[in-house]
Amino acid sequence: MKSPDARECSDDSMDPHFITSLPSAAAISHDVSEGNINGACKELVACLGFDCVISDSDILRSRSSTPWSPAPPSQYPAKVVTPRTTADVSEIMKICSRRRVPVTAFSGGTSFYGALSATRRGICIDFKLMDQILAIHEHDLDVVLQPAVDWQDLNARLEPLGMFFPPDPGAGARIGGMIAMSCSGTNAYRHGTMRDWVTSMTVVLADGSIVKTRQRPRKSSAGYDLSSLLVGSEGTLGLVTEAVLKITSLPQNQHVGLAAFLTTRAAVSTAISLITSGLPIDALELLDPYSLGAINHSGLSSRQWEEKPTLFLRFSGSSPAVQYQIQMAREAAATHGCETFETSGNRQEIDVIWGARKQVGPSLVSMKQDPTDVFMSADAAVPISALAAMIDWTHSIIKEAGFIGSTLGHVGDGESPRLSKHWTTLTALGNYHTAIICRKAEEVKAWSVIESIQRRAIQLEGTITGEHGIGLKLRDMLVEEVGDNSIKMMRAVTDLNS
Repeated sequence: MKSPDARECSDDSMDPHFITSLPSAAAISHDVSEGNINGACKELVACLGFDCVISDSDILRSRSSTPWSPAPPSQYPAKVVTPRTTADVSEIMKICSRRRVPVTAFSGGTSFYGALSATRRGICIDFKLMDQILAIHEHDLDVVLQPAVDWQDLNARLEPLGMFFPPDPGAGARIGGMIAMSCSGTNAYRHGTMRDWVTSMTVVLADGSIVKTRQRPRKSSAGYDLSSLLVGSEGTLGLVTEAVLKITSLPQNQHVGLAAFLTTRAAVSTAISLITSGLPIDALELLDPYSLGAINHSGLSSRQWEEKPTLFLRFSGSSPAVQYQIQMAREAAATHGCETFETSGNRQEIDVIWGARKQVGPSLVSMKQDPTDVFMSADAAVPISALAAMIDWTHSIIKEAGFIGSTLGHVGDGESPRLSKHWTTLTALGNYHTAIICRKAEEVKAWSVIESIQRRAIQLEGTITGEHGIGLKLRDMLVEEVGDNSIKMMRAVTDLNS
């Protein structure tokens, strides 16, 4: 299937030596007339049942517009449908393909950059009814599940078995969207990103065809690696209806640590020294004074936090291994002027400390002064050697633009004051997420600053997005990063599914 703004290549695109350029590509012909949509709905009701075709205006809005990725009413879907099985999704796509009705998809609704926006109206497939864990294979270390399973619910099922699924994006994210966006999280420092944990998928293509990318073994040299191609494709190649995911044993003897510094630069320098040392800690996060202030303001944490640049660390392993990790982290922090360093292995304290880190996103959104305030974000990434300089440079252009800056996030990955505008940047292993909450009138100015940060990342041989995906907002800048020929190649792949 295609992204909402996908365009068709001319017949010449079949020539391997010629791929139509973006400006000269012909527009897709959709039919979103009232009569055609109503006709499609009659067919969908016959296939799925009356209750599975939804016209409620609040539901239409919520399936395309969220507080962190707003969309105007012109980009709400005309209808929402709720399949229960892969066969249902196939029938929906066959109907929509035949009638030339554009399709978007929804699972958790936590994505950014307008990824949910229905720019051509059409049909939104809401996977909420496909939320079953179909099988847990303990000895094979994998699970089979549907796309609307919440990763937190999955881990709740796995914990009594001594297992867990490492990718941990924001609360509410579902497996289908996590695959589509190739998500990450705080566990990526040690366990990698979503791409590392997907074995195979069942996918429905734009014409309703059903594809299974491979069987359950973790290792296979049979044919193209379609699973890797589909992870991160953001729904442009197909809709995931079932997935086989790897799982692993739960970390043992978990401890957490906090290291507070006078400056963000000192905290980042400590993080870089830990990363380059190869110390096998579980996670490494950075929160600055404004981030901690947002948590304090929101009341989402039971603890009041000292508002200083702070590294959040997590350790696991045997008791000697954990103590060694803690000692090495303490020494690295002291080298860079750490003011305070504390650790705990108490489960309740771990939940409070790490819970605060996971509440940063909602805390920042709570800083909105008005419902019309806009939340914008980006997550550029640079080589780790450029991270500290990137943060300093970002702070300088934030100040020049008249915004207030902060830094936070998964520094080891492979989100203030009570003012009308709040800038937030989230860093990772070279990954540099940025976000702004601003007045509607300041949206263009704020977005121009985000674009400056993304372009700076490209200049430093980085990327405009480390884990959130392209969505709609970053499409044009993707050309700047990868070049025309790479875009043409991606389009050629999507046209195979036309």
